[in-house]
Amino acid sequence: MSNKAEADFINIVSAKDCTLIDDQGKQYIDAMASLWLCQIGHGNSKVINAIKDQLDHLQTYNTFDPFTNTPAAEAAETIRRVSPHPEGRVFLGCSGSEAVDTALKLARMFHQRRGDPDRQIIIRRTAGYHGVNIGGTSVQGIEPNRIGWGDLLPHVLEIPNDDIEETASLFAQHGARIAAVICEPVQGAGGVIVPPDGYLSGLRRLCDQHGSLLIFDEVICGFGRTGEWFGSDTFGVKPDMLTFAKGVTSGYLPLSGVITSKELNEELTSNEAAKLMHGYTYSGHPTAAVAAIANIEVIESEGLVAEAQRIGKQMESGFKALLGDSTIESFRGIGGIWACEIGEDSIPARNEMIKNGIVCRGIGQALAFCPPLIITNNEIGIIFDTLSDVLKKR
Repeated sequence: MSNKAEADFINIVSAKDCTLIDDQGKQYIDAMASLWLCQIGHGNSKVINAIKDQLDHLQTYNTFDPFTNTPAAEAAETIRRVSPHPEGRVFLGCSGSEAVDTALKLARMFHQRRGDPDRQIIIRRTAGYHGVNIGGTSVQGIEPNRIGWGDLLPHVLEIPNDDIEETASLFAQHGARIAAVICEPVQGAGGVIVPPDGYLSGLRRLCDQHGSLLIFDEVICGFGRTGEWFGSDTFGVKPDMLTFAKGVTSGYLPLSGVITSKELNEELTSNEAAKLMHGYTYSGHPTAAVAAIANIEVIESEGLVAEAQRIGKQMESGFKALLGDSTIESFRGIGGIWACEIGEDSIPARNEMIKNGIVCRGIGQALAFCPPLIITNNEIGIIFDTLSDVLKKR
């Protein structure tokens, strides 16, 4: 929500590849992949045609017992195949926020079914972002986002996003009551924060030692953004559950989900009489499911996971040049997701970037960039030329 007048908004009316066009005919390079999501770029005919074809057959139907549909089943299998848990299980939803709340419920249910009802604590990380539903709001570490809603979920504790020793101390105190730790492999909305070496493996070790679950929120990192299929692949740490959304369809239609490990799934389904009393109206939506299948096929056929590594090299080179002449204070990132610190409120600079035809995101004193994985080296060059001009005119 915003207090802006309607006339102050930019009305995007069309898009192709990495180019956006507004209602005045002005063109922009989409250096944010919409909102960390459009891996394959805009206007991809393969995905669009798959959606059109599905609409001629089964537009929508629920997947509540006893129903299913072929696109949902095939999408779940395709997602599982490229995930860190190829023998796990996929639960489909609509948004990343839904996926996070699903994962939180599954984590608590896991311990309830094992006869350990006191394990209800969820550990969040400073600067972590996990959506806007009540569960995700409660477990995100961006404090302003938690203010103004009244009481949120109880049994939530916070750890630093860069200090595994302090985390170990918290586990030593509360370990017997910790249900799960939720963590983005790379924190997106918190400022594109890449974890210190050994941090994620340290979380994995502490969870194993204390019988807690590790949840990776891969809503931004998943489907190639970090240069591997998932952030957990990039950092070599396998969670018990991971959430996904955004890049699974490149945003062509809303789809999300949770992937559980084989071991966790076996525990959750061991009692055949105990149904999972959880599901969404649009879980397994067939048209969204075909968008996911086609999108993943494009990512594979065009080698876009590897393209994120190319983008990373180009972005790093560009930021090093800006750092070398003191245009920026620092930068960070990996694969196709980066940010630079400019030493002052970033919103004026973001606005100037947009005026000059580059869409990026302002977060605190940082400018964030997360382009489609099809972006060309020439387009990256234009981004950095514009960034240099804007920052040097401050």
